[in-house]
Amino acid sequence: MEVLARPFGEFQTNCYIVDKKIIIDPGIGAFKWVKENVKDPIAIINTHGHFDHVWDDKKVNEYFNIPLYIHKDDAFFLQNDPFGFNPPKVEPDVLLEEGNYKIGDYEILIRHFAGHTPGSITIEIGDNMFSGDFVFDGSIGRVDFPYSNPEAMKESIKKFLKIPYDKIVHPGHGFSTTIKKAQKFLPTWLEYL
Repeated sequence: MEVLARPFGEFQTNCYIVDKKIIIDPGIGAFKWVKENVKDPIAIINTHGHFDHVWDDKKVNEYFNIPLYIHKDDAFFLQNDPFGFNPPKVEPDVLLEEGNYKIGDYEILIRHFAGHTPGSITIEIGDNMFSGDFVFDGSIGRVDFPYSNPEAMKESIKKFLKIPYDKIVHPGHGFSTTIKKAQKFLPTWLEYL
């Protein structure tokens, strides 16, 4: 499985392309790069609804005429940006919940990890997990934003600590890590919260 990654915008938000087919978090200015690196794409999936992750959703959605997926609890961000940056408004095509999805030929596991936002998710495709702003290499997503919830983040961390296997974790910002590495430092964040 080929995973392409590139950071965009002043917040250096990672956009990912899986096998030239699935686009994850097309942020500010990602459209041109996406256009150059996909082949018959089948879906856009947002890990959460923050503006820096969804900015080019509308462009990608309309240009390729492919469905846009986001967790049901974060769909409101696509119409109403609480930070005032006001990315182009777009209607999601599929409202996700935790569970297994088949998109094209891909078996995808969506896990719901509220805290950073109400509808933060991880996306598991093969040996890869895309964690958005839930977990980073050595850190976790902020919980002091509008609609963030420290208590929900605690529960999400506890849930993540129970994952019994390892995969590469591709976060919304910064470098990749693994589930097992993240499970080593997360208890410290649990205490901190």
